[in-house]
Order: sequence, then structure tokens, then C-alpha cells
Amino acid sequence: MIPIQSRSKSVQQIEKGLQLTRSLFVTSLLIGEPYTGKRTLVRTIFPATPIVDGADTRQLRQMLKTENELVIDRFDKVENPEELDFNGKRIVAIADITRTDATLDRLFAFIYRMPPLRERPEDVDALVEALTRRAREDLGIEEARIPERSRIDIRQNIRSLRASVYRSVLLDAMERDDLEEALEHYFERTLEGNNAYRENLGILERPLLRAGLKRYKSQLRLSDVLGINRNTLRKKLHEHCID
Repeated sequence: MIPIQSRSKSVQQIEKGLQLTRSLFVTSLLIGEPYTGKRTLVRTIFPATPIVDGADTRQLRQMLKTENELVIDRFDKVENPEELDFNGKRIVAIADITRTDATLDRLFAFIYRMPPLRERPEDVDALVEALTRRAREDLGIEEARIPERSRIDIRQNIRSLRASVYRSVLLDAMERDDLEEALEHYFERTLEGNNAYRENLGILERPLLRAGLKRYKSQLRLSDVLGINRNTLRKKLHEHCID
């Protein structure tokens, strides 16, 4: 996840709590849905602290013997966590879970919950701007606009957000030749059947009609631009279930 200064009060409270533990030998657990920025936040506050994957039982137990300060990633993958000894150590663990159990409540003095992006609308805009800048650099596209909210997908938090931003940047930079190449690639993979021509007309007509209504906001104006009469336009909108 791209580091940003969170505008969410709940995330700021988590950051404040973790900052306070930097000088204390206590145990902290940060839980939440996957791809919400938990690891980025912890590594920003504890950049030099050794980190271990909770799925690697052997290495985890070895590092607990040699390290007084440790970040444990993927703590939800730890086998037999009730057998771990955290006494006298500064432990910060990260888990892709949304609830704790009795074992976790006993192991950790502080348990924080990172809210998903759907509960942090104030952070989404900043993330979209940062990801758009990254996408422009990665893809070599300088003129791409910041995506509209309607193109943003946060159902899987930063994972789907990143994918939707990169997709939007690519779409914004596409020219006619790029579009034809994309359609050719799609049809090469999918074209089959006995009525493929008629069945695939919608792929061309639906985006044309949707974009036209969005741009001109008038069926009358759109019918003029497309060069078809208004009744024909209404019929096609009905066929494609476009309001």
C-alpha cells in the first residue's frame, strides 16, 4: 500500500497508540480485513524492527529466542499461538482477521482494528491520487486523469482499488487503434457459436450509448450525433436495458 498521511480519525488513533509502544516492552496486535494498509502502517512506525512471517513456525520461534523486538506478519497463520512466550518483549503482530479469541486476548496487551476502506472515505481520495501518480509512472502515461468515483472499486480494499485505478488510467490513454486491438484480442479468445455477429453487437453498442447519454445528457441530442432517429435510439436503449 502506498504510504499516505491518513485523514481517518480511527487510523490516526491506531498510529498514535502504536507510536506510544515504541518505548515500551508490550505486545500489540493489529487486525482487519486484507489489504487495508496494516503492514504499511506498522512498517512506517517500526521500519528497523526485524520482521518474521507467522507461517514460518521454525523461524518465528528462533527469532523469539534472539530478538527483544519483533514484528510478526500474518499472525493468523501461526500454529499453536498459545505456546508462544512474549514475556519481556516488544511484539507487534499483524493479522488478516476481523475478530479475536481468548488466546489473542491473553497474548496481546493492545488490540487495534484497522477499518476497511469503505469506512474510510476520507482516505480513498488521497489513495486514488497517489495510485494515479504511481500508475502514470509505471505505465508511462502522463496525461491520464484521476479516475471518477464510479470507476473505483474498494470491495477488496487496496487490492481492488489499485487494480481499478490502473485500469482507468489505461482506458483514459487508449486511442482508436488500441481499442481495436483490445477488441480483436477479446474476439480471438471468445468468438464462437452460430449467431456470434448479432450476439456481440452489444459490446459495441452498449458503451457507445452509455457514453453518449453521459456526455450529452439528452436522447434528442444523442440521436442527432449518432445520425439515427429518436425512436430507433429509444428501441436500442430498451434492448440494452439502459435508462
